[in-house]
Amino acid sequence: MKILLIGSTGVIGSRIAAEARNRGHEVTGATRSGTDGVVLDAADEAAVAEAAKGQDAVVVAVTPPRDGTPPAPHILAVGRALLGGVRAAGSGRLVIVGGAGSLEVAPGLRLVDAPDFPEIYYAEATAHADLLDLIRADADGVDWTYISPAAEIAPGERTGHYRRGGDELIVDADGNSRISAEDFALALVDELETGQAHRGRITFAY
Repeated sequence: MKILLIGSTGVIGSRIAAEARNRGHEVTGATRSGTDGVVLDAADEAAVAEAAKGQDAVVVAVTPPRDGTPPAPHILAVGRALLGGVRAAGSGRLVIVGGAGSLEVAPGLRLVDAPDFPEIYYAEATAHADLLDLIRADADGVDWTYISPAAEIAPGERTGHYRRGGDELIVDADGNSRISAEDFALALVDELETGQAHRGRITFAY
C-alpha cells in the first residue's frame, strides 16, 4: 500500500511510519520541514492534492502550532485543505488522527465537556472536536476515517493488544483510558489493511 503520512515525525506519526514500513508498506513522510520526506503545508489544499496523487491512503497525524496561537483556526484550515486536496487527487482513503475529547463518557456528554477535564487541553480538544464535525458535514466524495486515541496516549510498549470502539471512551477495569503510541500505531495500520471503518469515527484503547 502506498501511504502519504502527513506529520510523520511526531510522537504518533513516527510510530505509524515505523509500523507501516515494517509491514512492507511504501510510506512517504510529509512535514513542514521535509525532515522525513517531502515538504508539505497541510493547510495548503493544492499542495495536499499534489502530494496525494497516486496514494492509496492519506494518513494525517498533525498537531497545532505550539507558539501560543489558538489551535482551532489551524486545525480547521488543515481539515478543509485535506478534504479538498484528497477529493481532487482521488486518493483511496483519508485517515485522520483526532483527539479523545469528542468521545462520549455518558450519553450526550463528551469527555471535553466533563467537569474535571483539564483546562490546559481544552482549546486543542475542542478544536479537534470541531474538526470531526467539519468532516462529518463536508466530506462528500471522500472515504474518511477519524480515529480518536484513548484519553492518555504516550510512548510505551508495543504489546500487540488493544480494544476498538466507536463514539464512546474506552476505559479499563480501573476506569482509566490509555494506550501506548506504539499500540495505537499498530491498531491504525490494522485499520488501513482491513478497511473496517468507512466514513465514521473509531477509537482504540486498552
